Formats: sequence, structure tokens, C-alpha cells
Amino acid sequence: MSLLLNKPEVLLKASEEIDACIGEPARLLEATDLPKLQYLRSIIMETLRLYPPAPLLVPHESSADCTVGGFHIPQGTMLLVNTFAIHRDPGLWDEPTSFIPERFEDGINGGKMVIPFGMGRRRCPAEHLGMQMVGLALGTMIQCFDWERVGEELVDMTEGSGLTMPKQLPLDALYQPRPSMVRLLSEI
Repeated sequence: MSLLLNKPEVLLKASEEIDACIGEPARLLEATDLPKLQYLRSIIMETLRLYPPAPLLVPHESSADCTVGGFHIPQGTMLLVNTFAIHRDPGLWDEPTSFIPERFEDGINGGKMVIPFGMGRRRCPAEHLGMQMVGLALGTMIQCFDWERVGEELVDMTEGSGLTMPKQLPLDALYQPRPSMVRLLSEI
């Protein structure tokens, strides 16, 4: 939500996509709608690229001698994959620190590695559930409310300390129910 408040045009595009998907009569977003909301998925993927749930993956161990990036890695070496660095590598990404959900609109992301849930056999088994829960939560917040920043200045995106990279300052935002949702909720 912080990233969307800093880019109101992205928030508007997501809101329009949700409205077009749901249609009339108005109803609340459901899990079955998520596969049709490609721009919402792009927003979530770009957010996870910039701010992965954990900056380092669970440690792995090399099963054989290998060379990675010109470095010899002996068999049995503990490896820590820094997803934060990979997702912000200027050699891989154009404008790596910018929030640009459109880079994921094709669903392919140009073959670039996005690994917020890990990779391989040790990939997070709850990835699908996590994506669905975030999609439903964020999509419902966009569908039901009009959002804006408290002041003119951008939302501070400074990371705090901790294993999961929390924001240093909590989000303060203004919201009000969207008129279509007020009618829907009054009918329930």
C-alpha cells in the first residue's frame, strides 16, 4: 500500500482493473477473480522484488564443487542467497530501485530471476497461499476504499531492522469507503 500511495497512477490502474473484472452488480472480490487480475499480480510481484519477505533465503549447501560468478565453491559449502541484492542488481534490472509493476505485466518478466519465496526443491510450499492471501487483502483494500497520503510528501520507505525487513515508520494513510461499496455494504 505504501508503494501504491507513492504512485497514485498505479493505484488508479489497479482499481480500474478490479472494477472491470467484478462488473455490475457490485460484489466483493473473491479468490476466483485473482487469476484475471494480472495488473494486481504485477503489483504484488514488483513489491516482493523490492521488499522480499526475508532478504536472505534459507541456507543451502553445495552438493558438488562449482564456480559461481568466478568464485570456486567447494562441495559442502553453506550458501546464503541474497534475494535483496539479486532483485536490485542494476545488471539485471532497469531502474532496479524503482517501483514499476509494468515489468511483470507479460507474466514472464523477461526471464529475470524473482525469488522472494526461494527456489528449487526448498521453495516455500506456501507460496501460492501467500500470493492468494496478499492478492485478496490488497485487492479488497483497493476495491473498497479510496486511498491517499496524509500529506504531500511521499510515504517513507526506509527499512527498519529485523529478519523480515519491516518499515522503519508505520504507514499513515487516509481512506474513505468508495461510493459503490457503501451501497453494496448497505444491502448486506
